[in-house]
Amino acid sequence: MNRVADYIKDEQDEKTVEKTIDKLEGLLMTDEELLYISVQKKPALNIAPDSIAATSKRIIFFLPKNLGLSMDFQDYFWKDVHHCQIKEGFLGADFEVQTNTGAVNKMDYLPKVQARILYKISQEQEEKQKETRRQHDLEEKRATAGTITVAAVPAAESAPIVEGKKEETTPKPTEHTADAPPTTADPVESLKKLKDLLDNDLIDRYEYDSKKAEILGRL
Repeated sequence: MNRVADYIKDEQDEKTVEKTIDKLEGLLMTDEELLYISVQKKPALNIAPDSIAATSKRIIFFLPKNLGLSMDFQDYFWKDVHHCQIKEGFLGADFEVQTNTGAVNKMDYLPKVQARILYKISQEQEEKQKETRRQHDLEEKRATAGTITVAAVPAAESAPIVEGKKEETTPKPTEHTADAPPTTADPVESLKKLKDLLDNDLIDRYEYDSKKAEILGRL
């Protein structure tokens, strides 16, 4: 933690800054850096003024209660802040924070110089968050553009082709052709059966003559 002197350069109340820093020691996360502290300055006597601390990750409202014996904390991560604004008046400035969900928090009677510096820091943090979101959107678009959809290939088309190997095919069954009855010991009976096959168009004339010649040749 830096010295208290680093945060009282704009006439902040030293005791309040010291208490705020003491509380921050138990609140800051790893790699979170305290950037600035602004302390409320009301025109009337204020024993325990409110304060705002801006860090590299958050903006934190410190609200003392019971004359400073207790403390309420209200913090907002910069990524959740929609915008910050100040409104300067005669006796000081109001600093307002609005979140992305529409919640609003405000502290009044901040010295104008401190409020302006706090506003400047908040604007810088908002720009960083915008750039972070922009880079995130670009990465998502690149990822979407780089996605290639591959259409499903039918099984018949996806089968590997082995060069030099012919596809084996199963020969289609041929239409049954009635063969001549086996030659029996009785050639006359065989010739009668052969003639019946011809008459019933089960064999053609060429087959009939060929078989007939074969039977007669064995006589």
